[in-house]
Amino acid sequence: MSRQALLRLHRWITLVFAVPLAVLLITGLILSFEPMVAGSAPGTVTAQKLDELLVRHDPAGKARGVALRPYDGSLMLSGVRDQPIVIDFSTGAERADIGPLASLFGASRRLHEHLIFDLGWLVTASTIAMLALAVLGILMGWPRLNRSLSGWHKGIAWVALPLVILSPLTGLALAFGITLSAGSPPAAGPAVPLREAVRMVTAAHDPSTLLWVRQRGKAQLARIDVGGEHAVFAVGRDGLVPTARNWPRLIHEGNWAGAWSALVNVVTSVVLLGLLGTGLWIWARRQIRRRRSRVRVTTVAVA
Repeated sequence: MSRQALLRLHRWITLVFAVPLAVLLITGLILSFEPMVAGSAPGTVTAQKLDELLVRHDPAGKARGVALRPYDGSLMLSGVRDQPIVIDFSTGAERADIGPLASLFGASRRLHEHLIFDLGWLVTASTIAMLALAVLGILMGWPRLNRSLSGWHKGIAWVALPLVILSPLTGLALAFGITLSAGSPPAAGPAVPLREAVRMVTAAHDPSTLLWVRQRGKAQLARIDVGGEHAVFAVGRDGLVPTARNWPRLIHEGNWAGAWSALVNVVTSVVLLGLLGTGLWIWARRQIRRRRSRVRVTTVAVA
């Protein structure tokens, strides 16, 4: 395939997927900041306070999940009622909803994973398109770099090529359930109730680093911020057993090295948004020039 044909295909894929790609990249940029704030309040949650809230709002032990947001000052219980319960950590009272920042992250995550109307297939298709655009850029060969908008577009794409490829590649791995870890999750002994699982986690780790505890089948899983890495543990009678790292998820979410890995995701999102924006502007500017040329030719012909 000629370079001109590759360029035309690159251009049309961008135009067809421009809107969903823009949504994915903008929401991805917003979500890149979540790991920075998720572990930004160590020591703000105590094991005693957390246990008191669980006893108070789930006396029957019906909850199947608990999520902490120290930056939002809230605790969320799921499984007690039809809808999750949001609890204010400082007052212990129920809240109507989570705070603005947590809501922004939640809405961004839903859009990032499903767009609207549960269009998860379009997210996957757009991610494949993003990867295809990177591959087409490589096939077009090393560009002639200059200070034009097109030169900046090509130069940034090549300089940031590893990030440009890694982002959609890890996204596709998540979509297709690829974890790069062998075997089944480790067993941590007989299952324990949610409240006991939370007590076991807070006895071994700073309660402020607990992100969530969820029941998966008969097992309890806990995600904890361990030195900037959001690690997942199986919780049972034998204690906390670390599960194998899901590297595609850690890399895609930017929570494998605290603020540094989150910053990598911020840079990646800015680069991808810049490439999408400059690519569309280059196309639009070319269309405007062609229309002006046609108008001039028509005017000369009439004259």
